[in-house]
Amino acid sequence: MEEATETAKATNKRGITLTIRGLDTAIIDRLKVHARAKGRSLEADLRDLLTYASGQPLVLDAVAEADRIAAMTPPARVAPMGGGK
Repeated sequence: MEEATETAKATNKRGITLTIRGLDTAIIDRLKVHARAKGRSLEADLRDLLTYASGQPLVLDAVAEADRIAAMTPPARVAPMGGGK
């Protein structure tokens, strides 16, 4: 499969036109099936996907991200042994 490259140019007030070259046709076909299943155009579905993905945090260090998530989780409460009084 060829490596995808992107080019973008200003088109109008609505936004940017994005061209992705070298994308495997099987991927495009699967994306079309997903969009049709939701009653949407491929363009609308990809626009929403890109919008969602751009809002996700960039995780460069998976271990640091796991530590950050673990720090948000309250510690488990362990019942004392022997009936605990």
